[in-house]
Amino acid sequence: MKKIYSDIIQFRGTHRDFGYKQGMLLKDSLTIKNREKQWKIRRPRFTIDVTETKDKIEAFAPGVWDELLGLQDALEWEMKDVLQEFGGYRLEYVRSGCSIFTGADYMIRNYDYHPKTYEGRYMIFQPSDQGYAIIGPSQRITGRMDGMNEKGLVMGYNFMHRKKPGDGFICNMIGRMILESCATVDEAITMLKEIPHRHSFSYTVLDKSEETFVVEATPRSVEVRQSNVCTNHFELLKDENRHHLADSYKRMDAMQAQKDNIMDGYQAFRMLNDTDKGVFSKQYKNWSGTIHTAGYFPKQQKAWFALGGDREPFVFDFAKWLEGNNEKTTRILGEVDTDLPFVHMDENVR
Repeated sequence: MKKIYSDIIQFRGTHRDFGYKQGMLLKDSLTIKNREKQWKIRRPRFTIDVTETKDKIEAFAPGVWDELLGLQDALEWEMKDVLQEFGGYRLEYVRSGCSIFTGADYMIRNYDYHPKTYEGRYMIFQPSDQGYAIIGPSQRITGRMDGMNEKGLVMGYNFMHRKKPGDGFICNMIGRMILESCATVDEAITMLKEIPHRHSFSYTVLDKSEETFVVEATPRSVEVRQSNVCTNHFELLKDENRHHLADSYKRMDAMQAQKDNIMDGYQAFRMLNDTDKGVFSKQYKNWSGTIHTAGYFPKQQKAWFALGGDREPFVFDFAKWLEGNNEKTTRILGEVDTDLPFVHMDENVR
């Protein structure tokens, strides 16, 4: 078992100041040093046009561009390098897992991926210039892999495939833009239909209306369905599915078999986080091991978080935080059943 952690980073203020703070925290960090080494051994499979990227980001979440400017100020990098690392536009993405289960007033989500990509940053940000306050873990610093905003909109995404990528945003930046700019599932669905998608993912969204929608999105088309369960295959865009889906269907079937016994959010959390329920994954070497289980409760404005399996969730009272009461805890601890390195904790992560 490997002990891991996520730092809790809280900030109230402008996007540019938020970006600057993050840049100062990242300067000389293992995360940056490891990523510099990773770029030296793999060529980017994309090109970056600074002006085009700026126009695309500002069309959906202009505050995010200011955050990137703040990162640039702190790191003293060229903007092209900032966008390669944190911009989320035209970036390549590797395979991953993930499972999502929702009820009328909660979303529980397993984030399954490779440890060398995990940043260990849990963000709570209340912008003073524009956009909604958001709580949730970061991916590629500026992105969010799941989260909830001050309006009670909840989002989580699931990987489908990398076939035939298009010019567009990757999943974590899309997740950030949804939470940054949308108040309801209807607004989120509209954005997901308008935004250019780099790869193929499903985005699950829930708000205080108690209805969950799964948006199946590819660079070629977007379809919407209602469901409270999602893993790593499309139900509507079946022609887009990968050939090897046994693990995705296995986790889907495990949740479907247990769902009638799930009476509340805690039982749903146990179904996904307990290692003996058939949903939690230990396939870390295959890029699909469960690193965290997150829970979001839009009506209560509470967020749950646990690193590794068979854990009790750490509970954030987002409503109180929005009133000005900062979270006193600075780090969340956990354990995962792997010896693989984490990018924010270990040296020479290739």
